[in-house]
Amino acid sequence: MTDHERSLCSATARLLQAAGTVAAWGFGLSLVAVSVLALTGRSLSLLSCMGFGAVAVIGVLERYLALRIRLDVGLFQDLASGAIASLGTLDLALQKLGLRFAPDTPRDLTARALGARQLMQRHAITVACQSAMFLLALLTQDLR
Repeated sequence: MTDHERSLCSATARLLQAAGTVAAWGFGLSLVAVSVLALTGRSLSLLSCMGFGAVAVIGVLERYLALRIRLDVGLFQDLASGAIASLGTLDLALQKLGLRFAPDTPRDLTARALGARQLMQRHAITVACQSAMFLLALLTQDLR
């Protein structure tokens, strides 16, 4: 692996690590929503209850995306450090774990980095939707 490829791996890993703040926010929203539903669900309006429920359901998707991002952080760090020797070795390991099908044509490193960035963007959009639903639930809390 060249120095350019190692630096791309390292930069991608750092970018994905920065998404940890967004992941913490999404997880916090989920915890608050579940707690509100568990403690005060009966006294909430139907709309507010549905809003907090949506936050909790979206939180499941958010947790999955956060898990995928954490996996990609580790893989890009290992590629940068040389712990994973090549992209072919990585693909073979992922295939043996059942996480990836054998590709017809292997993806280059740039395509993988862009895919990881798209995953981070999808995660951010999910947390934005979660935040909007949380705000809606708060605003409709006293409506009856």
